Amino acid sequence: MRGVTLPSQGAPVSPVLPVRALRDVVFVDGVRTPFGKAGDKGIHAGTRADDLVVKCIRELLRRNPSLPPERIDEVAVAATTQTGDQGLTIGRSAALLAGLPRSVPGFAIDRMCAGAMTAVTTTAGGIAFGAYDVVIAGGVEHMGSHPMGQGAEPNPRFAAEKLVHPDALNMGSTAETLHDRSPGITKERADAYAAASQAKLAAAYEAGAIQQDLVPVAGRKPGEGWALHRADEPPRPGTTVADLAGLRTPFRPHGRVTAGNAAGLTDGATAAVLASAGTAAELGLPARMRLVSYAFAGVDPEVMGIGPIPATAKALKLAGLDIADIGLFEINEAFAVQVLSFLDHFGLADDDPRVNRYGGAIAVGHPLAASGVRLMTQLARQFEEDPDVRYGLTTMCVGLGMGGTVIWENPHHPEYDRSTPSGPKKEQA
Repeated sequence: MRGVTLPSQGAPVSPVLPVRALRDVVFVDGVRTPFGKAGDKGIHAGTRADDLVVKCIRELLRRNPSLPPERIDEVAVAATTQTGDQGLTIGRSAALLAGLPRSVPGFAIDRMCAGAMTAVTTTAGGIAFGAYDVVIAGGVEHMGSHPMGQGAEPNPRFAAEKLVHPDALNMGSTAETLHDRSPGITKERADAYAAASQAKLAAAYEAGAIQQDLVPVAGRKPGEGWALHRADEPPRPGTTVADLAGLRTPFRPHGRVTAGNAAGLTDGATAAVLASAGTAAELGLPARMRLVSYAFAGVDPEVMGIGPIPATAKALKLAGLDIADIGLFEINEAFAVQVLSFLDHFGLADDDPRVNRYGGAIAVGHPLAASGVRLMTQLARQFEEDPDVRYGLTTMCVGLGMGGTVIWENPHHPEYDRSTPSGPKKEQA
């Protein structure tokens, strides 16, 4: 038997394996569909979830003609509810439907709201290790067809053994609990943050910053015919604090969480191309961001909104950075209170100009597993606009008590090539 020493033999000889150097991972490009309101009247009501993903994949190939489809090593697509048109190993099925070569594999992934973020970090690890050169990673959620929690059967032990508070399985209730624990975050403060998010998104649309990465999607409404959708449906430009003040609080009588200071139910898909720095250079693909570090962390499920805090602290430690080093923040706005708790913890002002420059999910919507790549795509666009910023992060809270954070470096920054520890390194063959 190989590796076994018999009495007449000498010591077994182990095979000599090549030393494998970790490779830099770069974000090449990202796109998304316009986000639509969930429900029968939404712009994507008659469109399948997997077709939304297909449109994103095809758009990435159109925008990056120097990427040969056969060079794609993996397609990772996240969905929180993996059934129906979001089932059947959606990464693989979307790859086939998009016309990628049959040699390109794919898989599905789930980490609830951080699905697309996890698709990125999982495949990025494969790139760094050398298993992949180029991947497509993204997510989709058609909440009109698949409401959050549809078909799920929480184990009765959660309640019977009091493993988590009953409110932990209702995201809106977790936001109310977070308000309870943070008395300084009032409803008035949450409403003011929400109105500012709407205003920032409207300004970004006015400047043409959002439209550049949207994939037009044709949709048909009964009685209205076909239309080509080129803009997000949920935003309410012009929203004021006074408009939000009288909204009902569905999760608790006289509560603080409303439809105005939380992300709405949304349909949409996202996708991104990631590659090793060497492969991107070889194929003439842009390196719009370089991945510095990432981390996920768990917290008490009943206050899942604080998840970005320990995840960010962990990612900063892995990167050898401090919160003061971060020049741009893309924080998913599941609830205003969740963002405000993050800002308070790290000593950032509610109106800090580094935070969500294009607005956030309160305005644009949050199609659960798709949102992580939206954050990344917007950060990449802001890096191009602001080369003085060296580091940025994308972060989000995750249901059942988690948070995820990814730290990125701006290749447009003048010190990018000389960075330590985070500059691009020469790849070894």
